[in-house]
Amino acid sequence: MSKQVRVRFAPSPTGPLHIGGVRTALFNYLFAKKHNGTFVLRIEDTDQNRYVEGAEQYIIDSLSWCNIPFDEGPNKNEKFGPYRQSERKDLYKQYADQLIKSGHAYYAFDTAEALDTHRKDHEAKGKTFIYNWHNREKLSNSLSLSAEDVQAKLNAGEDYVIRFKSPQDQTLHLNDIIRGDIKIDTNILDDKVLFKADGMPTYHLANIVDDHLMEITHVIRGEEWLPSLALHYQLYDAFGWEAPEFAHLPLILKPTGKGKLSKRDGDKLGFPVFPLEYISPEGDVSRGYKEDGYFAEAVVNFLAFLGWNPGTEQEIFSLEELIEAFDLSKVNKAGARFDPDKIKWFNHHYMQEQSNDDLAEAFKQNHDSLKDIDVNYIAMVVGLIKERATFVNDFWDLSNFFFVAPTEYDEKAFKKAIKDDTKSIMTDVKSIINNIENFEVETLQNDVKGWITSNDIGFGKVMMPLRLALVGALQGPDVFDIMYMIGKNETVKRIDSLIEKIG
Repeated sequence: MSKQVRVRFAPSPTGPLHIGGVRTALFNYLFAKKHNGTFVLRIEDTDQNRYVEGAEQYIIDSLSWCNIPFDEGPNKNEKFGPYRQSERKDLYKQYADQLIKSGHAYYAFDTAEALDTHRKDHEAKGKTFIYNWHNREKLSNSLSLSAEDVQAKLNAGEDYVIRFKSPQDQTLHLNDIIRGDIKIDTNILDDKVLFKADGMPTYHLANIVDDHLMEITHVIRGEEWLPSLALHYQLYDAFGWEAPEFAHLPLILKPTGKGKLSKRDGDKLGFPVFPLEYISPEGDVSRGYKEDGYFAEAVVNFLAFLGWNPGTEQEIFSLEELIEAFDLSKVNKAGARFDPDKIKWFNHHYMQEQSNDDLAEAFKQNHDSLKDIDVNYIAMVVGLIKERATFVNDFWDLSNFFFVAPTEYDEKAFKKAIKDDTKSIMTDVKSIINNIENFEVETLQNDVKGWITSNDIGFGKVMMPLRLALVGALQGPDVFDIMYMIGKNETVKRIDSLIEKIG
């Protein structure tokens, strides 16, 4: 690419960052790094009515946790700052005025009540009200009023908006990296508001001006912005600026049924839709992937495959590998279905790649009953059980018997494992264990299995009740590993408890 690649992620601080927004940020980041470019974070907070305190920091914290940091943004390398649109509002009016001067925009003085009346009148006739070429010269604006009347209204301080003057009887030829060539009939376009009565620009004007001033070369954003593409192309043309290349990412769809993934789907099916836990100003708590026990690497790897495919069988990618493989031409047009089980699959994989020491620290912090247990012992336990785990939160259920003796026995397991001769067999096994001096896994295995074989006893008749004594159920890692970990005295004690239970 001849130009230095510059992309931006431009969320609005109106609440927590949805997982779809994280994917948009990720794809921008991957594209920028693939082409040695710059990834910019811009906060689009022109809609002050929907602004939520703390949302901007939440966005920054989310990107940080996902390991997709921005190169430029609020309080960081402010080469084209400021990076909050609310702090740039003074510059937008001059560009709106420029469009009026060039004839590409006009003042509109229509009140909200007047527009609502027009809208209801059209609805009553089975029509849709569109403010554009077919009726704009009949409405209250600088196209229908005399220059003197317009100036009088402006001098009187009447409220107005500035609208873009969409052309009549033209066909726009647009291009999208993912969707190819797109044709738009301008007759169906409405005259969008560019500048509002409160002195703030709309998304459309601020977005175009900022992308131009920040020298953005590629706009990679969600499919929901596709209807705005025609206006944005026309604005670039009206200003005489070179437009960036556009790429509109496919929607992330519900796990089942039709439509876009929403928080409601997550609440209903039991999975988060936000990267981090979010507490609203009203105190409502929404789950986050981090707090639910997901690894950032698993979330990023999963999101990369929502709408993109490298064209190979490989599914596990480090961030560096994703950067190397990422190509916008391999992003699909069709929506990508969110699969809660698949992200768990990724998390299970990344669980196995974590060091036992790190997982042990996390496990210890998560469980108060482990606070006095040596972390090195916990790490050994983790090494035996993590293959069966998807989250650190799973560890206690998989390993509690390494730390506390069972106080009861699984009813079905007890019926299955306990036979008429189990008591005498367990008494003999206890005697063998008591006589073992070198209490290592190999010695335990050899002595107990040797005794079973030499006495021609079925392995199940010994191993099932032995496991039941140690674990309280017929589950867990290798019996001899458990015995070695808890030690001789605890092993004998647990066998005694089972013998006593048999009666």
